Amino acid sequence: MGGQISALDIIVTNIIHPKNVLTYGTYDLFHVGHARLLERASGLGDRLFVGVSSDSFNAIKGKECVIPYDDRAEIVAALRHVHHVFPENDWEQKVEDIQRYNIDVFVMGDDWAGKFDHLKAHCEVVYLPRTEGISTTSLKDRLYPLSGSSADEPRPASAKLR
Repeated sequence: MGGQISALDIIVTNIIHPKNVLTYGTYDLFHVGHARLLERASGLGDRLFVGVSSDSFNAIKGKECVIPYDDRAEIVAALRHVHHVFPENDWEQKVEDIQRYNIDVFVMGDDWAGKFDHLKAHCEVVYLPRTEGISTTSLKDRLYPLSGSSADEPRPASAKLR
């Protein structure tokens, strides 16, 4: 067939080496922006691997989550587009994860544009547009006044939205 690739060749190649996609996030107060980003990321390959930021890593980053890691990971794992979920414990693990999961495409929201370009030595890096009008920060800003506090006020680690 003179160098043409048949549909069977493509199917066999995808079975032998599916295209693996990797992304990371906190996924606190899971919302439609998270769902859309993960759906678009999954469309870039055959299997989507998601690192969900652990509570201890979020503390290092200065983030306080409303929903604990185990629950956030379970929510993400329940999505039909997600193949595998694992904890993100530090900034440095990304190259190891790319190698461990044989990643072809690394994906983040475009608010991170340029921050992970050093990973291009290991795989393709793609920054996807965020969903307009929704973010975890905006949800917290709307919810905290309902709880009698503000998103900017320091709260004890045990404080949660009611």
